[in-house]
Amino acid sequence: MKPDEIRKLDAYFKRVFQNPRLEVKARPRKDDSAEVYVGDEFLGIVFKDEDDGDYNFSMAILDIDLG
Repeated sequence: MKPDEIRKLDAYFKRVFQNPRLEVKARPRKDDSAEVYVGDEFLGIVFKDEDDGDYNFSMAILDIDLG
């Protein structure tokens, strides 16, 4: 993803989830997606659908995280 897309997604996630600690970061060696973090904790991946220009957020929730 381009830096301007990452900045827009970063602002969107912070606004929607009302959490200034959320951060969208570029992925090394990948340009079709970005990583989403809260602080140092990885949350998921946001992908761009090149056909329609939409974005999709994917987040795995591990059973051990549910405690």
